Amino acid sequence: MNTKQKSVGLSDKTSDIILVVATAVIMVLIAYPLYYVIVASVSDPYDVYAGKTFLLPSQFTLEGYAAVFANSNLLNGFINSVKYTVIGTIYSVVTVYLTAYPLSRRNLPGRKWISIFFVITMYFGGGLIPTYLVVRDTGLLNNMWALFLPGGVGMGNVIIVRNFFENNIPKDLFEAAEIDGADNWTIFYRVVVPLSRSIMAVIVVFSMVAFWNDWFTALIYLQKDQAPFPLVLRGILITTEAMSSMTGGMSYAESNRISELVKFASMIVAAAPMLIIYPFVQKYFEQGFMSGAVKG
Repeated sequence: MNTKQKSVGLSDKTSDIILVVATAVIMVLIAYPLYYVIVASVSDPYDVYAGKTFLLPSQFTLEGYAAVFANSNLLNGFINSVKYTVIGTIYSVVTVYLTAYPLSRRNLPGRKWISIFFVITMYFGGGLIPTYLVVRDTGLLNNMWALFLPGGVGMGNVIIVRNFFENNIPKDLFEAAEIDGADNWTIFYRVVVPLSRSIMAVIVVFSMVAFWNDWFTALIYLQKDQAPFPLVLRGILITTEAMSSMTGGMSYAESNRISELVKFASMIVAAAPMLIIYPFVQKYFEQGFMSGAVKG
C-alpha cells in the first residue's frame, strides 16, 4: 500500500536561508565593535561621541597612531612581547603535553588522586602576595621566567588535551607500540604527538593570546626596559591622559582630543598581531575542537 508522507517542518532551502541570515546577524554583532574601534581610531573623537561615525570615519586623522608610534619604547616592547609569546607558548605546550599524557594512561598508579591534586589548583591559590614572595625568594624578579614558571601548567588546557588523548587516539595503537617494545617516551614522541597536532593548534592559540595580552604579570615582576608591548601601550595611554589634565604647549581641548585618539589607536595596535596570525591557524584550531568533540 502506497502512502504519501506529509513533509513536516521547513524545507532544506528555507532552513539554509534562515541559517545564513542568522549567521550573518551574529557575525555583524560580533565584528561591528571591532570595526567601530577601527573607525573611531581614525576619526575626530568629538564626532565619535556625537554619534557621527556609525559606519564611516569622520574627519579622518592618523594622529592617534602617530602619537602611539612616536614612543621610543614601542619597538623594544614589541620585540619583548614576541620573545615572551614564543617562549611562553613553547613552554606551555610542552608542559601541558608532558602532564596530560601520563594522566591519559589508565594504568598510571594513583591517577585519580594525581588528577584531583591538579584540579584543586584551578580553584584555590595562594594569592598575589605569597606568589610574589615565592618569585622574589627564588630569584626570578626582573627575569622573564617569572612570566612562565609561577603559573606552572595550565590545568584547563591539560584537561582538554588529556580528554583528546583518551577519546581520539585508538588504544590499539598504544598496545601495538608496546608489543613492538616501545617505551612510554617512544610512544609519546612517535604516536601521541604526531596524531594530536590539531589539539596542539588549539593550545598554541590559547597560549599565544594569553601571553601576548599579559601585562599585569610583567608590571609586577619585570623592569621597565623588559616591559612587553601591552604594558608599553598602557604607559603611553597613562602619559597621554596625564598630558590631557595639563595645558602644556597645547590647549586642554586639543590634548584631550589626542588622549582619546590614543585610546582607540592603542586597542587596534595591541590587537592587530593576533588578528593577523589567527587566520593562518584557524583551520587547525577548528580541527582540534571538532576532533575533541567526537569520541573514538
